[in-house]
Amino acid sequence: MRTSYRNEDVIFLLKDITGLVQPQTAEERERLIQSGRHYSEMLPVEYVPTEKYMQAYQEALERYARPTARAVGILADRIIREKGSDAVLVSLARAGTPVGILLKHYIQRKYRIQIPHYSISIIRDRGIDHNAMKYLLERYEAGRLLFVDGWIGKGAILTELKKDLSAYPGVSPEIAVLADPANETSLCGTHEDILIPSSCLNCTVSGLVSRTFLREDIIGSNDFHGAVYYGELKDSDRSYEFIERIEEMFCFDEKPDEWQICGKGIDEVRAVAAEFGIEDINFIKPGIGETTRVLLRRIPWKVLLDGRCRNDPQLEHLIRLAEEKQVPIESYPLQHYKCCGIIKKIADM
Repeated sequence: MRTSYRNEDVIFLLKDITGLVQPQTAEERERLIQSGRHYSEMLPVEYVPTEKYMQAYQEALERYARPTARAVGILADRIIREKGSDAVLVSLARAGTPVGILLKHYIQRKYRIQIPHYSISIIRDRGIDHNAMKYLLERYEAGRLLFVDGWIGKGAILTELKKDLSAYPGVSPEIAVLADPANETSLCGTHEDILIPSSCLNCTVSGLVSRTFLREDIIGSNDFHGAVYYGELKDSDRSYEFIERIEEMFCFDEKPDEWQICGKGIDEVRAVAAEFGIEDINFIKPGIGETTRVLLRRIPWKVLLDGRCRNDPQLEHLIRLAEEKQVPIESYPLQHYKCCGIIKKIADM
């Protein structure tokens, strides 16, 4: 798979389907998804963000490079303690990929260990890429594989991972993430709902790679899941700018947070669903990263913002995006998350 990342940083186990799939607008995709089409059978139009939004991203990168770097360091130390020097990082494309690269670089600089790093696809309701798993298990012992993602929202991908990995004895279903406000794993940099700046952009901070794709007329039985390389956006690529800015903030003596969170984020999501009469909790996307994705890739109904976070600079990019798209922002008390994006029902569109 072509990417703007260097091969020594990550190997994408994906089929390059550039030119084979026509991207669709958010409105077209939303209507199809809500009428029963699976999201993995389509690709969104990727675009260069507005100047106003890029200014918000740059501000977010400057403000939150250090908290992100801190989470990387805490997580990397936990990985070495639990997995040792034999770990093989398997990031979940695409949000997990920049995190995997940062972990690889941190471990290399602090521990002088070269850890392999791959990126593979997992798709909600469709599962993990079994051809990619076969590739990895032909080369590494099962116990060495460690899955990496950016953050946990509700925990849907973690549930998918645990279900699929039951077919692979010895492979741990645990997932390493920078932020876990859902309180689903101990292998995280923090349980706080922090802004990871890479969540603010799509392919232009992820190696110019699309989200992953799975449709039988394009992806054969022996193929990896697919993705598109957006070479036409290379002048707007910020992938290494992001990596290098976080690395400038690395500290190799990080102390884990003492702060703990009670309960599970999924219970809060169910409470939101009950409050707003939402039957399908997949319409609810909690946390900064997931809310950003709703505003970038879906058709939002509204954004819920915890009242204590109204002036939180971590959320400036969300407020700007919501203003650009004329999405209402509503105050709502949240415990696990700072915000929550809700997708609009097709009947209301």
